[in-house]
This record gives sequence, structure tokens and C-alpha cells, in this order.
Amino acid sequence: MSTEGIVALIRLTLETALLLAAPILIVGSTVSVLISIGQVLTSIQDATISTVPKLAAVGVAIFVLLPWTFRQLFAFTIELFQDFHKYVG
Repeated sequence: MSTEGIVALIRLTLETALLLAAPILIVGSTVSVLISIGQVLTSIQDATISTVPKLAAVGVAIFVLLPWTFRQLFAFTIELFQDFHKYVG
């Protein structure tokens, strides 16, 4: 396997990982910013108030996005195995 092939495989893998992680990270960041704004406005600085809603939002996002994530992973795996001869020899 050539260096270009290895770089292409690593790039494809990283792009897929970023595509799968981005929606969950966006949900977590958005909820975190909203909670931080709410804490600043109300002067409540309790760690539980900021942690529990973020965990709940990320959990819901993972649950909702799970079918889409599996479809993306299956497509990536099928694409990888269809071109497996490029990576073996």
C-alpha cells in the first residue's frame, strides 16, 4: 500500500468521525451556551444546574441520531470493504 493510499484512508476515516461527532458536539455546545447565559442572568452558579441539562441534551441527541449514525457507519464500512483490494496488496 502506498503512502497516498494510507493518507487517503486516514483522511476518509477522520472525515467520517467528524461527520458523526459534529451534530452531538453542536447540541452540547449550544445547550452549554444557553445554560451559561441563563446562569449569568440569574447569578446562579451551581454546577449541577449546568451539568445535568447538558448530559440530558447530549443523551437525547445520541438517541435521536442513532439510526442516522448507524447508516453512516454501515455506508463507510461497505465502502471500505468494497475497495479492500486497494488496501491489502
